[in-house]
Amino acid sequence: MLNRLANIEKRYQELGQEMAKPEVVSDVKRLQELAQERASVGDLVTKYREYKEIARSLEETKGMLNGELDEDMTTLVKQEIESLEEKRGQLLSELKLGLLPKDASDERDVIMEIRAGAGGDEAALFAAALFRMYSRYAQSKGWVADIVDCNESGIGGFKEIIFEIKGKGAFSRLKYERGVHRVQRVPVTESSGRIHTSTATVAVLPEASEVEVSINPDDLRTDIFHSGGAGGQNVNKVATAVRITHLATGIVAVCQDERSQLRNRQKAMAVLRARLLDVEQRKQEETITRERRSQVGTGDRAEKIRTYNFPQDRVSDHRIGLTLRNLPQILEGDLDRLIDALATDDQAKQLERQLV
Repeated sequence: MLNRLANIEKRYQELGQEMAKPEVVSDVKRLQELAQERASVGDLVTKYREYKEIARSLEETKGMLNGELDEDMTTLVKQEIESLEEKRGQLLSELKLGLLPKDASDERDVIMEIRAGAGGDEAALFAAALFRMYSRYAQSKGWVADIVDCNESGIGGFKEIIFEIKGKGAFSRLKYERGVHRVQRVPVTESSGRIHTSTATVAVLPEASEVEVSINPDDLRTDIFHSGGAGGQNVNKVATAVRITHLATGIVAVCQDERSQLRNRQKAMAVLRARLLDVEQRKQEETITRERRSQVGTGDRAEKIRTYNFPQDRVSDHRIGLTLRNLPQILEGDLDRLIDALATDDQAKQLERQLV
């Protein structure tokens, strides 16, 4: 591991020298590429240099025990050794995590799709609660959540809602949310007080750039129609909603949330690119069907990743066996404790695989 870190530090220094060359300074694109590569390992190099300094201090301090020291000085030296060893161990753990392979999509914006699963109207209400939860979470991070398309139920829920979340590192956090979410509560329409169990599926797709997903315009069919949601007179009089069908795959993307046809088209294309990239990534990871099921399943109650239990005021994530209280706070977007635990578990599993 230390050899890898030494090579990374060497590359970091080479990048700095390369960026100082006149021919590179005048080439903006090349300079940006080198700067991004250097920045990507900057924190790791800083920690590695700190680790080397502490290791050097530790050896020097241990060497002091070989000299003639009185009892008080010996005690102080041993305390310093203990402190340095603790710092070295902490840095070593951080360096191990820093060497884990980075998900290329972690820094991207995301497109999230929430669909009501088993449970009828109650599932649609739960889908709306999840949308609110993720919107509040995005707001707490300084991200922007923007609806692309939705299919509302008659009682304030969503049969389906698709939305963008734009912000640095959005995918790195929200990728742990994909799967089947289950709720257990007494619906407002239940007169007998009986607890119902319903589900909603959550898909999280990293947004794709035009460079990554090349789409032949001849493979697209674009339909323009009148929006069906709220929006006043403009919605009724002007056809601004856009439906784009990718003929080669049959994938359809719809956006009718904006008043501008151009903006709706841009949003629909962003969704289409994300879905096409998702398909391509799944092909690379073997079969599309198997990967699709691993993300959202069918919405059946047994395929849950997390349960929101209202009567017992708890949220349980079944992937890591974590249960938290204060369900209302979590549904208001307080997701960091859950996501931090899932990220830590993911890192631990990656470290285990490296040791095999």
